[in-house]
Amino acid sequence: MKKILIIDDEVNVGLLLSKFLVRNGFEVSTAPNGSTGMDCLKKNEFDLVLCDFRLEDTDGREMLKNIKALYPKTGVIIITGYSDIKMAVELIKMGAYDYITKPLYPDEILNTITKAIETQYALQEMAANDYTAGDKPQKEIKKQILSGEFVVGTSRASKELLKQIELVAPTNYSVIILGESGTGKESVAKSIHLNSLRANQPFVAMDCGSLTKELAASEFFGHEKGSFTGALYTKIGHFEMANGGTLFLDEVGNLSYEIQAALLRTVQERKVKRIGSTKEIDLDVRIIIATNENLQDGISKGRFREDLYHRFNEFSIHMPPLRERGNDIMMLASHFLKIANQELDRNVTTFAPEVVECFMNYRWQGNIRELKNVVRRATLLTEGNEISMKTLPLEISNFKISAYEPASNNTPAEAKEPKHDLKNAALGAEHETILKVLREVNFNKTKAAEILNIDRKTLYNKMKSINLK
Repeated sequence: MKKILIIDDEVNVGLLLSKFLVRNGFEVSTAPNGSTGMDCLKKNEFDLVLCDFRLEDTDGREMLKNIKALYPKTGVIIITGYSDIKMAVELIKMGAYDYITKPLYPDEILNTITKAIETQYALQEMAANDYTAGDKPQKEIKKQILSGEFVVGTSRASKELLKQIELVAPTNYSVIILGESGTGKESVAKSIHLNSLRANQPFVAMDCGSLTKELAASEFFGHEKGSFTGALYTKIGHFEMANGGTLFLDEVGNLSYEIQAALLRTVQERKVKRIGSTKEIDLDVRIIIATNENLQDGISKGRFREDLYHRFNEFSIHMPPLRERGNDIMMLASHFLKIANQELDRNVTTFAPEVVECFMNYRWQGNIRELKNVVRRATLLTEGNEISMKTLPLEISNFKISAYEPASNNTPAEAKEPKHDLKNAALGAEHETILKVLREVNFNKTKAAEILNIDRKTLYNKMKSINLK
């Protein structure tokens, strides 16, 4: 049970807040002033301290200094009124985790406390497990599947994902992997393959989103030399290449209705025939598909065949977005740091505490792909052995700053709008538009490119520039 200390000279506020937190599973102590609060801290160690900025015998600045001197790793959240927000932001820069404004709202308080404790726990785990580049954790995870960008960690979402992989891998079930772009769907497909009886057979991945209607049939089924104009040689299709192993189809929702019909026939009959050939080839292929869109919605709108969907959907796995994987974020970051060191011949060993806090709170719209790119970039820019805030992309370091700035309806009248030069303003507007469209189409890059009126290559380049590769 996590222990929280509330320091507030308003007795009713402390009492109500204490009861609310106890109901939500915390062990809570209260103190009516700074002096009593420090006495409590000297007798007991707390996971988190909620401290009012204005106390009868001191203020938030002095309390933060005293708490951090006693327990450097203990998180501190400042409770403040609107008039104290500017000072609260300064306290954040001095090491406080966050601030909460009065009047206090239960959902906001609980959310902030949960994130603060998760962040502190991640820092402690990194220290205890020595998650530094080139070293293995001292505390071994029961089972870990490392496949490309996919690392199964200790969060509840990751443990559930591991259970599903372990359950379905030994079977021959077709699998649908659902999830946002960048969550590691292909890596999970590889993990299923590597933990199956087909592990020594081919794993063939195919990006259906990049296929034109004309090329799709040839890519899937292959063709004979001379079977059509431009067929200068015999081509083996992906089904034939994957025979005996696993065929992974990414962004399958983008396939034309005609190709879907041909796929259904191949899956049902377990035979494939190259274009221009009369010979049928027997197939023994496990099929895993991935999509970031709602195929059920595609069925209702006539874009995806319902019979093909049910052929594929013998088992489904939902990929958790990175923001729901809690402490796994820093485990992944450390994993990517090790890889980046090897690639770049560097010796960066750890992350600054403020970077850990930023990573734990950032939304990671590009999920694991975005995190990997951020760590690689930061490793390249780091001159010493610790990744600092100045090595992070602007959209992430600015997020760290804006997270502690008052919302527009709470901003004091004297607050000034941030200044931007014209170039940055234009880039910012472009990035916002790209992100907005990607979210609207659930990160389906083909559809996003159509809406943005650009080709997929241009979209990939622009996504790469904002770490959404």
